[in-house]
Amino acid sequence: MFWHKVKYPLSLIERNNYCMIFNLDKIINKNTRAFLHVTKEKTIEITGIKTYLHANENSFGSPLTKWYHRTPDTEEKKLKQSISVVKNLTAEKITLSNGITEIIDTLYQLFCNSETDNVIVFPPTESAPEMRAILHGLTIKKAPLLEDYQLNISHLETLVDDHTKIIWLCSPNNPTGNSIKRADIETILNNFNGLVVVNEMYINFSKQKSFLQELQDYPNLIILQSLDIAWGLAGLQVAMAFASDEISAILNIIKPAVINTVTAELSCKALEEIGMVNDIILELTNMRIALKNVFEKMPFVQKVYPSDANFLFIKMKNAKEIYEYLIQKGILVSDFSNEPFCENCLRITVGTEQENTLLVDALLNYNNENYRTTM
Repeated sequence: MFWHKVKYPLSLIERNNYCMIFNLDKIINKNTRAFLHVTKEKTIEITGIKTYLHANENSFGSPLTKWYHRTPDTEEKKLKQSISVVKNLTAEKITLSNGITEIIDTLYQLFCNSETDNVIVFPPTESAPEMRAILHGLTIKKAPLLEDYQLNISHLETLVDDHTKIIWLCSPNNPTGNSIKRADIETILNNFNGLVVVNEMYINFSKQKSFLQELQDYPNLIILQSLDIAWGLAGLQVAMAFASDEISAILNIIKPAVINTVTAELSCKALEEIGMVNDIILELTNMRIALKNVFEKMPFVQKVYPSDANFLFIKMKNAKEIYEYLIQKGILVSDFSNEPFCENCLRITVGTEQENTLLVDALLNYNNENYRTTM
């Protein structure tokens, strides 16, 4: 197999000449095909209803606000419309879920056959696609990132076979914080005839633009985002999958649950405050830069990796010891020092000004107390 390094967007003729054509119907597994057939037979479109006596709801309401007694909007119209305005996409390209993991499970259920198919991940990266693949009985193929935490396209090409259904990318990547080179993602999209899923959880903090506006050019592209990070709504666990109208239509049928009424209402309210959110993103980005400058001056810090996220990935002497020291001071960070390709690395989230000050003071105290003995 030879992967052509061609630039997007491609015309249909160019895709025929250079690339394998993505065929959605071809990659849907047989169980999903049967489910969609039964679902289609049972679907009845009804309009003009004013009295709803079909869902076995409590007609007298609840001890809380009365509208809570109704089941959520199964089409999630209001929340999708709010998101479509912010993202500049039609609502037909949106699938909502209760957390990213729910979307991952739905994609595996929809496209992958247990025991025969495989997916590809790029460690070090988000663990959920790999862990859920194990649960679904899928083979996991790993294409480790290079030293600069970028893709090894040549290695990836050797891993793809006829049973590869999904290639998982995370950009900006977690835990390393860097954005994946756009040209490399384009190369995969242009040459792979399965699904390419790009997790853009931290895209709001990146200088690299989202792939959202490229959905029309790549029918095999799925983009994952959420309201957890930039919007500060991790407690609500609203995740979003953006894809072609055809893929989104199927995802919205297959997914196990809708967004509950309270979560939808709160999310819609938050999405009205885009100006405030942009101010918060800017402030966190400036704090990230300031922290990077401070960390780079600490003698036990070996490298602060470039970050396009709301955290920093830092290589330190005695990372495990520093991690334990911070716990003693009441500060919890993420220790990746024992993980492959992440030796002696800690991931540190950008906190509030007060939290950042406590962190820096603790690290300076560690330096004063211990560094001379660890030279």
